[in-house]
Amino acid sequence: MSGLPMKISSNEQSTARIATARGKWILLTTVLGSSMVLLGSTVTNVALPHIGEDFSADLTALQWTVNAYMLTLAGLILLGGSLGDRFGRRRIFIIGVVCFAAASLLCGLAADTNMLIAARALQGAGGALLTPGSLALIEASFHPDDRARAVGLWSGFGGIGAAIGPFLGGWLVDGPGWRWTFLLNIPLALACVPIALRHVPESVGVAPQVTAADSVAGTAPGSTARRPRGFDVLGAALGALALALATYALTEARSGGLMVAVTGIGSVAAGVAFVLVEQRRPDPMMPLTVFSSRQFSAVNLITLCVYAGLGGFFFLTALELQIVVGYSALESGAAMLPSTVLMLIFSSHSGELAQRLGPRLPLTVGPLMCGVGMLMMLRVDTGASYLVDIFPALLAIGAGMVVLVAPLTVTLLSSVDSENAGLASGINNAAARASGLFAVAALPLLVGMGPDAYRSGAAFDASFSRAMPLCAAILGIGSVLAFTTLRESAAVPHRVHWRAHGWLMEPPLTPRFSHDHGKNS
Repeated sequence: MSGLPMKISSNEQSTARIATARGKWILLTTVLGSSMVLLGSTVTNVALPHIGEDFSADLTALQWTVNAYMLTLAGLILLGGSLGDRFGRRRIFIIGVVCFAAASLLCGLAADTNMLIAARALQGAGGALLTPGSLALIEASFHPDDRARAVGLWSGFGGIGAAIGPFLGGWLVDGPGWRWTFLLNIPLALACVPIALRHVPESVGVAPQVTAADSVAGTAPGSTARRPRGFDVLGAALGALALALATYALTEARSGGLMVAVTGIGSVAAGVAFVLVEQRRPDPMMPLTVFSSRQFSAVNLITLCVYAGLGGFFFLTALELQIVVGYSALESGAAMLPSTVLMLIFSSHSGELAQRLGPRLPLTVGPLMCGVGMLMMLRVDTGASYLVDIFPALLAIGAGMVVLVAPLTVTLLSSVDSENAGLASGINNAAARASGLFAVAALPLLVGMGPDAYRSGAAFDASFSRAMPLCAAILGIGSVLAFTTLRESAAVPHRVHWRAHGWLMEPPLTPRFSHDHGKNS
C-alpha cells in the first residue's frame, strides 16, 4: 500500500516530532484509541438505571454490565503489552480498536442483558489490546527529546476526556438513548484505524525485550532493562481466571449455591497457581522479586484500599444521584465534574510537592480526606441540594485525590530502581483496576443490597447509607497502612516528569523515558 510507513524495530532511533504533521497524526491516533477505552470506563455508570429499566434487569445484571468490561480489561492488559512486543505494536493496537468498535456495536444492538454483558467482555478485551499500545506507539515513534512532551499531551487530553465522558454519556442517555453511549465509539474507530495505517510506523520488540507490565506502564524501547524474549501465556491465563472466578463468586454470592462455593475455591486455587508459575518462569509476566521491596508491597496494598473505596463510591453514586435525588443522566454526569477538574488542575503540583515533603503525610491525609467526603455523602437523599449537600462532598473527595494520587506514584518509584520503574507502574495500575472490579462485585453484597434495590429510591438510599461508611473505612485502612509502613521521606532516585492527570479510577502510568529529561535511560 503506497505511503505506508516501514516497520522499525523498537531499538531503532525514532524521529517523529510533535511540531510536524506526522507527529500530530501519531498523537491523534493514540488519543483517539485511549479515548475509546476511557469512555467505556466512564459513561456506562450513568446509563445503568436506563439499561435496567429497558431490560427489566436486576442489580446483578447491572453489576455484570460494569464488571464484564473491567474483568477482561484488567485480566488481559498485561498480555496485550506482550502481544504488541511480539507481533507489532501498531498491528495489535489496530486489532484492539477494531475489536472494541465491533463490541461497541454489539452493545448498542444488544437484545438482552446476556448479549450486553458478553459484548462488554469483548469490549474489555479490545481495550486490553489497545491500551498498552497507545503509550507504546508514542515511545516507539517520537524522537527522544519529544517523548516526555508527547506523553504529557496524551495524558492531558485523556484527562479532558475523563471530565467530558460522564457529561457526554448523560447527554446521550437523556437524548437519543443509552445505546448511543456505546455506538459513539464507532466513528472514533473509523477515524483512528485509517490514520494509524497511514501515519503510524510499525514497531516490534527486538533483542531488548520489554515485559508486558513494562509495556503497559510505558517502558521505553531500547532501555537498559533487557530481558529475554518471552510470552507468559500461562501466567496471563491463570491471572485472568483467578479474577474471573473471584468476581463471579462475589457477584453471585447473594443467591448462594454450590457454584458460588466452587468458583470461590477455584479463584483461590488459580491465584496460588499463578504465584507458583510466576516464581518458576524465567520470563514471568509479573516478576515477584519486585515485591521483595517492603515499600513497594506497602504501596500496592495502599493502592488496593484506595481504589477499592473509590471504585465502590463512583459506581453507587451515579445510581444514587438518579434513583434517589432524581437527577437526569446528564445532571448525574455533570455533578461528578469537581473531582476531575481538581485532578486536572492540581495533580502535577502535588507530585512535585510530594517529592520534597515525602510520602507519609500525603498518603495518610489524602485517603482520610476522601473518606470524609464519602461520609458527607450521607447527607444526600431525596431533594438534596447540589451546592449544600453534594458539591462539598465531591470537592473533599477531589481534594483528597489530588493529595494522594501523585505521591502514590512518587512512593512507588522510590521503591524500585529506574530500570524497574515501568514494571512497578504497570503492576500498580493493574492492582488499581482489580480492586475497583472487586469493589463493584462485593459492595452491594456487603451492604445487603437486594437484586431489586435500585428500583426503589428508599431501599437504594438505605443501602447507599450503609455503603459510604464502608468505603470510607476501606480508605481509612489505606491511611493507617501509609502511616505505619512508609518512611517519612522517600527520595526518587530518578527525575520524574509530572503531568496533569484527571483519570479518577486508576493511577497514572509512568513512562521510563520521562525519568531523565525525556531521554532513554
